[in-house]
Amino acid sequence: MTPAWPLPHLSRALHPPGAPLPQSPWNLDELADLLGDVPAVDAAVLVGLVPRADGPRVLLTRRTDSLRNHAGQVSFPGGRIEHDDADAVAAAIREAQEEIGLMPSLVAPLGLLDPLITLTGFRVLPVVACIEPHYEPVPDPGEVAEVFEVGLDFLMHPDNLRRIELQHRGRTRHVLEFRSAPEAPQHRIWGVTASILFNLRERLARESA
Repeated sequence: MTPAWPLPHLSRALHPPGAPLPQSPWNLDELADLLGDVPAVDAAVLVGLVPRADGPRVLLTRRTDSLRNHAGQVSFPGGRIEHDDADAVAAAIREAQEEIGLMPSLVAPLGLLDPLITLTGFRVLPVVACIEPHYEPVPDPGEVAEVFEVGLDFLMHPDNLRRIELQHRGRTRHVLEFRSAPEAPQHRIWGVTASILFNLRERLARESA
């Protein structure tokens, strides 16, 4: 599969698959005092980009309300990297197949974003990939309540992302949140998912500068 993008610099904005990644998560300063001494668990998510007639779209899921972590939240397909996964790319593709029925043959990895840390103790490695547009979601009802798409242009526009300031554990912290997307106004895209998309926007901006 050969991705055809209106963003020719997309791959150049990413860490190539297999290349060394920064060990320290880019958002560690925001959460370091909340994490404790337990080592973070490596996880991978698939940031799937689907070419559509009106421009690329980002594939998102809404997690079921019964999950232990991030229940009911909008997220990317993904999970912890297992011992038999060759790398983060393999883990992200495996998890996407398990969670939303995305066959590996329909996925073309483009590269990785910077690692980030979550309050639940995961060091997340986001894998950006092109997905064949004829893919039809088959969500696992035990993990995924819904699969939907949001335009990449909307998610990359600075006016659509806001930084919420709050006080927690004696200091000012920030949480990222998108305003309602036209394609999915009922969904709140915030937290870890918004941070991953923010990192994509920042890397694209640096590459195109």
